[in-house]
Amino acid sequence: MSSEGIKRWSIDCKATVKIGDFSRGGQTRGDNRASDHDMGCEEKYIPCGIVDEDSASLNITFGSSYKTSDFIVDTIEAKWDALDEQEKAETSLIQIKMDNGPESSGRRTQFLYRMVQLADIINKPVQLLYYPPYPSKYNPIERCWGILELKWNGTKLTNAETMLEWAKQMTWKGLHPVVELSRNMYEKGISLGQAAMRAVEARLKRDPKLPKYDILINPASTS
Repeated sequence: MSSEGIKRWSIDCKATVKIGDFSRGGQTRGDNRASDHDMGCEEKYIPCGIVDEDSASLNITFGSSYKTSDFIVDTIEAKWDALDEQEKAETSLIQIKMDNGPESSGRRTQFLYRMVQLADIINKPVQLLYYPPYPSKYNPIERCWGILELKWNGTKLTNAETMLEWAKQMTWKGLHPVVELSRNMYEKGISLGQAAMRAVEARLKRDPKLPKYDILINPASTS
């Protein structure tokens, strides 16, 4: 398939960000004091990032609930919705690179169910490409997380606003990210029954040689 019209998105969720007077691996700014233990942190956020490998645009959504399949797919759908109509029309395929984490793996029933739904909604084919366990560090979004860590290294993220503002100040290939906060609440542990999953599996075109790592989902209109 020609690369023209392909959206190549690299996706990952970063480790939970704890809000409070906590040390973050560097000399804390301001009074140079910070707690070295979280002592029962109550406010936490899950960053989910998507970087476009061609345009270098970066979107980071901080979720205030749990890292779930639904949170990840909602973040992908929001990225698509933010494209202008010409970009959508010119897109022939969305190619998504990610690690094989438990919330978005090639065997996670709820994730695959939602991705089939998404392909139908946007009426575009979606290809899921997974990194094996150790090479996942080469996923481009991982380098974005490293830059974000350096940006707020030593900063006391005492509230959500401070966290968001520091994230907005980082740059990836000269561009500032689009940063959003999600207040949606997600339920953990959602999974499909065997009958429902058989219907989903029928919509997946798994590569014969790499069935867990290369999955193509065509929209219903072209299946």
